[in-house]
Amino acid sequence: MSKRILIIGAGFAGMWSALSAARLIDEAGRGDIEVMLIAPDPHLHVRPRLYEEGPANMKAPLRDIFDAVGVRFVQGTVERIHVDRNEVDMVSVTGEAATVHYDRLVLATGSRLFRPAIPGLAQYAFSVDQTDEAAELEAHIKSLAQAADTPARNTVVVAGGGFTGIETAAEMPARLRAALGEQANVNVVVVERAEAIGPDLGAGPRPVIEEALRELGVKWRLGAGVTSVDANGVPMDDGTRIDSNTVIWTAGLRASTLTEQISARRDATGRLYVDRNLAVEGVPGVYATGDVARAATDDAGNYTMMSCQHAMNLGRSAGHNVAADLLGLEAIPYSQPKYVTCLDLGPWGAVYTEGWEREVKLKGSEAKQLKHRINTEWIYPPRAQREEAFAAADPRRIVVA
Repeated sequence: MSKRILIIGAGFAGMWSALSAARLIDEAGRGDIEVMLIAPDPHLHVRPRLYEEGPANMKAPLRDIFDAVGVRFVQGTVERIHVDRNEVDMVSVTGEAATVHYDRLVLATGSRLFRPAIPGLAQYAFSVDQTDEAAELEAHIKSLAQAADTPARNTVVVAGGGFTGIETAAEMPARLRAALGEQANVNVVVVERAEAIGPDLGAGPRPVIEEALRELGVKWRLGAGVTSVDANGVPMDDGTRIDSNTVIWTAGLRASTLTEQISARRDATGRLYVDRNLAVEGVPGVYATGDVARAATDDAGNYTMMSCQHAMNLGRSAGHNVAADLLGLEAIPYSQPKYVTCLDLGPWGAVYTEGWEREVKLKGSEAKQLKHRINTEWIYPPRAQREEAFAAADPRRIVVA
């Protein structure tokens, strides 16, 4: 009787899980195990690039590569997980409901931007979290040229001074001038509740970030938060207000809500606790990977971040280990002790750091060249060639991007 590994999600972690599982099954010479992946869209959406221009183009097709390695892709959305009977309920892209059985499950449904219950946030704020949302922001910026020349029209507020907020803000002066004219008096303001820009990035790269933002003309407001959003700006919790027709919300991520359907321990962001093989604690046969997994990267107490750098290797490990579990083969514990960051700083350049202390190694144009390679080459899927895809999916191949 054939068996099935079911992977939910086609982001970085889901895609690499599917390729890695198929690789080990092929290596074992087994033709009785199916790798099935369910996702709403047969594309990898290159989410780390959605702060750039042209977000609608930031995706890569997956059907050909899945066909090349023997992964069965099913286009649809999983709505319920029934761990007690090894089944999921899904709705296909045509609206048909179905129940799918699995022998092993990999949850790789990623994360979403955290949107708290701030009045007006849902109605008036933009984001770069998903492809359609980033495209909506791009269309809005281009439309500003048709509006009256006012301070609100010329001002962008970026709410959240973390990784995504900084990268987005660094792009905005040039994008506003492209829409409004080079002589436009543009104003970009980052609002951050913490007392420092890039609070999660630490002190290491902060002088470089501040230098770049100053030269780009980006301002920041620290120790203050947005209390509401309206069509013309944001009131702040310190009693002030910033007039703006363009408010971009970038403050934090939360794991997919499907994690709530698995009775297991979760962290404050909703991620499932997993062991070193990425199996969900206390739930046999279920693995979590990417942004839905809280996994140790090393033996020094460091844990994965919600980033493609970790998701890619988490996917390779989860795919190998779920297949090894079913095949009765040895697992390869996930380990990714090297940690780097490469933060895009718009036309100014970028900053590249190494280690959890984020020691600056490159900045300016040199770091920008590295960031360009990461964004346009390293994070994309391999070609739709079986051997090449299998080689790239080997979990012993640790990629830092």
